[in-house]
Amino acid sequence: MGKSLYIAEKPSVAQEFAKALKQNMKRRDGWLESDESIVTWCVGHLVTMSYPEAYDPKYKKWSLSTLPFLPKEFKYEVIPNVKKQFDIVSGLLNRKDVDTIYVCTDSGREGEYIYRLVEQMAKVKGKTRKRVWIDSQTEEEILRGIREAKDLSAYDNLSASAYLRAKEDYLMGINFSRILTLKYGNSIAGFLHKNFVVLSAGRVMTCVLGMVVRREREIREFVKTPFYRVLANMDADGAAFQGEWKAVKGSRYEMSPKLYRENGFKDRETAQELIDELMDSDRMGALVSVEKKKEKKNPPLLFNLAELQNECSKRFKISPDETLRIVQELYEKKLVTYPRTDARVLSTAVAKEIHKNLNGLAKYEPTADLLGFIARERTHKGLEKTRYVNDSQITDHYAIIPTGQGLPALKSVSATGAKVYDLIVRRFLSIFYPPAVYQKLSLEMVLEGEHFFSGFKILTEEGFYKVTGIPGNKKGKSEEDEETVPDAELFARIQKLKKGDRIPVKGFEIKEGETSPPKRYNSGSMILAMENAGQLIEDEELRAQIKGSGIGTSATRAEILKKLIHIKYLSLNKKTQVITPTLMGELIYDAVDHSIRSLLNPELTASWEKGLTLVAEGQITSEEYMQKLEHFIAVRTNGVVGLNNQYQLKACYDKVSPYYKSMKKS
Repeated sequence: MGKSLYIAEKPSVAQEFAKALKQNMKRRDGWLESDESIVTWCVGHLVTMSYPEAYDPKYKKWSLSTLPFLPKEFKYEVIPNVKKQFDIVSGLLNRKDVDTIYVCTDSGREGEYIYRLVEQMAKVKGKTRKRVWIDSQTEEEILRGIREAKDLSAYDNLSASAYLRAKEDYLMGINFSRILTLKYGNSIAGFLHKNFVVLSAGRVMTCVLGMVVRREREIREFVKTPFYRVLANMDADGAAFQGEWKAVKGSRYEMSPKLYRENGFKDRETAQELIDELMDSDRMGALVSVEKKKEKKNPPLLFNLAELQNECSKRFKISPDETLRIVQELYEKKLVTYPRTDARVLSTAVAKEIHKNLNGLAKYEPTADLLGFIARERTHKGLEKTRYVNDSQITDHYAIIPTGQGLPALKSVSATGAKVYDLIVRRFLSIFYPPAVYQKLSLEMVLEGEHFFSGFKILTEEGFYKVTGIPGNKKGKSEEDEETVPDAELFARIQKLKKGDRIPVKGFEIKEGETSPPKRYNSGSMILAMENAGQLIEDEELRAQIKGSGIGTSATRAEILKKLIHIKYLSLNKKTQVITPTLMGELIYDAVDHSIRSLLNPELTASWEKGLTLVAEGQITSEEYMQKLEHFIAVRTNGVVGLNNQYQLKACYDKVSPYYKSMKKS
């Protein structure tokens, strides 16, 4: 009987497989070997797509005459600086005493592609190939993955979508970067006083650039509108509070052109007019409505990579790329499950075994006391019946959760890494806690036919906030809510009020406000907007409902953002993580907007990603996808050749350059 060969994506992962096999492995140069098995590794990608000049030397020179570049057969080559490891892996794959290959690269599209390219270049034939698909690197999960490994052919559709994703990025990058550079590179270089400019374009990166530039221009063009709200200061038995005037039915200002929305005026004079009229009354308001209700807030869904990147950007001011690096390290140290996931729920199978994760976390000191409640109330029982478990919402992997293992490795993690781990643990434990409960109270008071409204809310039951911490609301109006957050004594007094009570109004005041421009993206909100195909949806529940194919994937979004910052199309403020365009980025946006506008369309970019998902699911063929892709590239590339719009673009460049006065000559 022949040997089994296990091929991992990285040396560190190979070590974990070797440990789990417990076979007295001996170290060789580039692999480990026992009497029964061999364990080896790639070092990320070993093989890549060849440059166009490998097809024909004429492609080395960028020329309109050689576009569009659409080869019928694609060429691949070994990456020179990892050739030694490729030769080792290739030799092992073809060894006569190896009869079964276990593919243990990362369980996702990219991991599949890494192995398939190696197998293709090594010309492997006549071997049994099995795919190990795991959600964490614990010994138990590794052995389960080996035991339940399916024939590699079960992943052929995933492999096809991986090849297509690479071909798509390659063809769009080469054709669109070349055509845009040849057409507009000189004029942009001249405008920036540079010798030359290469316009780098891509399916995802150009779309993301477009989102940031459009947002910046919305902010620039935004005109603030002032408005004036009227507040009544009331006092009921020593309980001082405010009511906000609204022009509801029956108000003398109902439907008035002087209104700014229903709760303010366009100018101060009108607000003062209303106050003057009301000051002449007896200033005794009548309470016409008192509404009391409880509001429950459920623990949020678990983290997927995008949600975790957004949260880390907000809390720790670290980039999505840094978050991914940290969570990948936590995964490799067996502390958390697979990070590159879009799912925010668990599978039924995992839910039934969740006690193992919880038992392991008893040794994690910062949250150890929180496990007492879960054990006592047995809240982990029946988890599979909750909204946190849904097999239909999982494609490759479930949400990121702590494994409960590998805790000694926390000592070797950075301070920020430890904080990220703590965040994942607390989000996970929170789903075993009850909802937080707020008591809400709404009052409506009428004075001289004008209505004033007051809203209060107070936290009565901590629920899951005991795990995650209570959101930091100061007393007074919170940003998100209409309600005031009072102290307990004031709330108790206000609660005694009832319909029909007469309330003295001590006076009135005008509160001036102004409309706000849209917010700039920060690195975390950008990732969320990419996940939701260009829509920045702040509301977590709504995000979960509309989730579909976004721009890029959980595995690639951080890298795209990093690249745009590296090539200086976007700028990242490291302290605030706020993203803004550069002058170069804006000029390239204008060039694309006047030539291949569809590249800037988030919905279209997301539809290409959706197409890759359909290939992976076997709903469309590679040939169908490739046909559409080649047509798209050929039509757009040929379209740019015939354009004559340099004069229009010069006007666009002139319009944006004043915003970058200090940078233009640098």
